[in-house]
Amino acid sequence: MKRIRVRLGRNSYDICIGSGLLMQAGRLLRETGFSNKLVIITDPTVKGLFGNALSQNLTGEGFKVTILEVPEGEEHKSLEAAGKLYDELSNFHAERITPILALGGGVIGDLSGFVAATYMRGVPLIQMPTTLLAQGDSSIGGKVAVNHGQLKNKIGAFYHPRLTISDISTLNTLPTRELSDGLAEIIKHGAILDRGFFSYLEENLDKVKSLDGQVVERVVSRSAQIKAGIVEKDEQDLGLRHILNYGHTVGHAIETVSDFKVGHGEAVALGMLAAGRISNKMGILSQDELTRLERVIQKAGLPTKMPGLEVKRLVQAMEFDKKISEGKMRFILLKSLGKAFITDEVSPSLIEQVLVDWSEKT
Repeated sequence: MKRIRVRLGRNSYDICIGSGLLMQAGRLLRETGFSNKLVIITDPTVKGLFGNALSQNLTGEGFKVTILEVPEGEEHKSLEAAGKLYDELSNFHAERITPILALGGGVIGDLSGFVAATYMRGVPLIQMPTTLLAQGDSSIGGKVAVNHGQLKNKIGAFYHPRLTISDISTLNTLPTRELSDGLAEIIKHGAILDRGFFSYLEENLDKVKSLDGQVVERVVSRSAQIKAGIVEKDEQDLGLRHILNYGHTVGHAIETVSDFKVGHGEAVALGMLAAGRISNKMGILSQDELTRLERVIQKAGLPTKMPGLEVKRLVQAMEFDKKISEGKMRFILLKSLGKAFITDEVSPSLIEQVLVDWSEKT
């Protein structure tokens, strides 16, 4: 097991990464100082795969456990779903010291985190991500949120877990498409900050996709370290942390305009390529570097061609994004692989031109 410390003063916590950790959860929670009762929030599929076994482990450690289910799908990351969970927590007589265990992927992590941050003004949160996307990215950093209307993550808070338990053996149950989806954010971390890690991914993606335990643990751990290091320097997302949005400006627009039919990782992969093409068009990122980026995304099983979405609608969706600042669209671009920068000098007309040209070529 690898243990990564996220150092945020009184908000500091550990990320535990390894195989078989769900069956050590009771011990890890007791070491963190928890006892008595707790709540697991999950979806029906994850409950069947891991929830019941986890509940038995925790009960065996002396915890009183209840499992709350949320239907699967991005559309259930909503205020309505949060409201139902508040009612169920009240019925369970959850107290301010009652931890919520977020067992599942990014939707469960975001929704459970939002509920934990707001129920009784905050109860302890334990992140237990079961997807590659969540283990390598979304469970780290304390951003919790729900969607509102067609706006992704529009209502939320910064609320860090007390502990994150990433059991990489849960990845063995993922469909191929979902495993590829999670690789997008991991590739992003290498692209923005660690050229050596990007090169390691280029050479070892086949081993990741075949779930080689040693390689997966190394990749998840390094991805978590990169994100944790950025969060430590900019907890409230006021500057440096913006680079984590590489690929997300266009990516979130693709998710929204496609009515979330395009997965988050797939959308981010397309967003990274869009940003790469913009940077290349501006004479900043070389064609060789852009080609390397496209090849590793393709090798990960992620899309490299624009979906059939109306470009003007995509640009309009970007104008409602959280990354708008003082009326200007904030973009994360690459100078080279491993070196990102933040700019508000990308015009809507340039974005539209790049997307139109790309769509016509594909």
